Amino acid sequence: RCIPVFLDEEIVHQYYNGYCNNILWPLFHYRLATTRSFQSQFAAYKKANQMFADVVNKHYEDGDVVWCHDYHLMFLPKCLKEYNSNMKVGWFLHTPFPSSEIHRTLPSRSELLRSVLAADLVGFHTYDYARHFVSACTRILGLEGTPEGVEDQGKLTRVAAFPIGIDSERFISALKLPKVQEHIKELTERFRGRKVMLGVDRLDMIKGIPQKILAFEKFLEENPLWRDKVVLLQIAVPTRTDVPEYQKLTSQVHEIVGRINGRFGTLTAVPIHHLDRSLDFLGLCALYAVTDVAIVTSLRDGMNLVSYEFVACQDSKRGVLILSEFAGAAQSLGAGAILVNPWNITEVADSIRQALTMSAEEREKRHHHNFDHVTTHTAQEWAEMFVRYLIIIHSHRTQIIF
Repeated sequence: RCIPVFLDEEIVHQYYNGYCNNILWPLFHYRLATTRSFQSQFAAYKKANQMFADVVNKHYEDGDVVWCHDYHLMFLPKCLKEYNSNMKVGWFLHTPFPSSEIHRTLPSRSELLRSVLAADLVGFHTYDYARHFVSACTRILGLEGTPEGVEDQGKLTRVAAFPIGIDSERFISALKLPKVQEHIKELTERFRGRKVMLGVDRLDMIKGIPQKILAFEKFLEENPLWRDKVVLLQIAVPTRTDVPEYQKLTSQVHEIVGRINGRFGTLTAVPIHHLDRSLDFLGLCALYAVTDVAIVTSLRDGMNLVSYEFVACQDSKRGVLILSEFAGAAQSLGAGAILVNPWNITEVADSIRQALTMSAEEREKRHHHNFDHVTTHTAQEWAEMFVRYLIIIHSHRTQIIF
């Protein structure tokens, strides 16, 4: 069942739009943010977390497991433990955790770290994020970091990596539906004679959409024979459309796309198809299935599950994945993908050429590695593993080998 926590409009504005989205989100993606309203926003953040704790405590029963998610609820573990020190509490971050040099610029740095350390188990997508968290606790709080976690006055908070997955079977099953098969045929016919490249992102600064499009332009510049043989489909889902910085990004992307299509397009075809909206699930599955090259150029990304979704839909085509080394998914899918630095436009352009000309044998080998990972390490397995470790840690307080 779902139990709501009712927040008034001012709390939502200061807590969610303010502290979460204007301070923590940029900071955790290596973008320093400043605001004159920090104190009021942080006060609202703590109040909102306390309101969540009040509701959890009201419905809590002995033996329950409480799993707190993401940067919106970093203060929650402390609030819960103040209610009941024996409560099983885990906290998981779905974004990157930045280096201690970045985190220590946050005015509330110590208070947030200590609040998270109240949990029994702290989880991240990758070992790097976990290492950054332990380092921040060591450098900022002066605590002892160990291979198992962070120790404070005899209490050990376990810190570990739990890479999330997707429900791969949902995507694989969708491809068998008649509606999806028909859509695949339509897309195949529409782009016949051209290789299909695909980007699926939220229209956000961290996703590296301008870098991706500029790299595609450089590829077309240096490989004129490909100009009428490849098309880039870029799905850019609008987000936070009322924020000036996001409005500026939208205009920038539109300007670049228009310039490139004007430069390399013809009366009958353009090299970039840009769509400012989301697709429904079945339409997205069909698009994944006809794609020859998926390209992810995130400047920072907690995981990036678009790369997983693409792989899940590619067991017939064996397309190539170009993946930013700054996405958490690079730790899991790197062996089967072409890893790139999205800031290096020349490198990304070269990777496009490599992907489009890759042999069938090489594509098969790379796809096999990634498909095995995506279908084995699912979202269900991720959740079960985290909760299982949390219960073991809380019950025995003994060394756990991860």
